[in-house]
Amino acid sequence: MTDQTTHHDPDDLDRLMTEVEAADVLCYTVRALQNWRHRGGGPKFVKVSARSVRYRRRDLLAWINDRTVQHTSEAAH
Repeated sequence: MTDQTTHHDPDDLDRLMTEVEAADVLCYTVRALQNWRHRGGGPKFVKVSARSVRYRRRDLLAWINDRTVQHTSEAAH
């Protein structure tokens, strides 16, 4: 039997991910995520505390989906 408190299902869309995990999913740096949070334009995030943020996999995938285009003449965000 697997202990549910330590096992993280990578397909769980509502699991909270650290900045490092989110940056890895997006193939960007943690610094890029921090800049987007400050300037806007990045994926939605969860403000856990004054100095701690997390990302839901669902929000990262939605952000990727919103930027998916078929050709270069499609509108950029």
